[in-house]
Amino acid sequence: MPPVTPADPVYQATALGGAYRGIARLPVTVVLDQVRSLYNVGAFFRTADAVRAERIVLAGITPTPDDPRIAKTALGAERSVAWSSEPDAASAIAGLRAAGLEVAAIETSLHAVDLFDWQPRFPVCIVFGHEVEGISRAAQDGCDVHVRIPTLGMKQSINVATAGGVVLYELLRKYRSIMTP
Repeated sequence: MPPVTPADPVYQATALGGAYRGIARLPVTVVLDQVRSLYNVGAFFRTADAVRAERIVLAGITPTPDDPRIAKTALGAERSVAWSSEPDAASAIAGLRAAGLEVAAIETSLHAVDLFDWQPRFPVCIVFGHEVEGISRAAQDGCDVHVRIPTLGMKQSINVATAGGVVLYELLRKYRSIMTP
């Protein structure tokens, strides 16, 4: 679904927004692999809209904005962010890699690089997985890199939508530093 682009983004309403003026779109695609919660999906749309990400790919059982309950969390962002639905994440990832995107699994693994040390190659795709099971093995195998969010607490994990916010804003920070040195 194509995004609706506001004529005058709100972030430009203050002088601080000037630092982002050169960023029409953040060249980031988000893939949600089997994310089951409507509220998590809605939260991804809100955050993707906030950073002006390119699009979201909803794979497997991940619900789509065709379900009106997503709007409860997305609050209209489901209409401003391009999205597509794919039967499985591995196929979607293969297509994105073929299109030249670096694909990063946001997953704690033995060979993961720390989010704050990762130097992404834009355009980039970031993959998030099921709330309990994580990213499917087939999808992980198609990724170029694994990236972990440092967690210092006892749980050693955070909610998938929260993780999405952390990673998307770190990518916005890194992209801004490239665009406005």
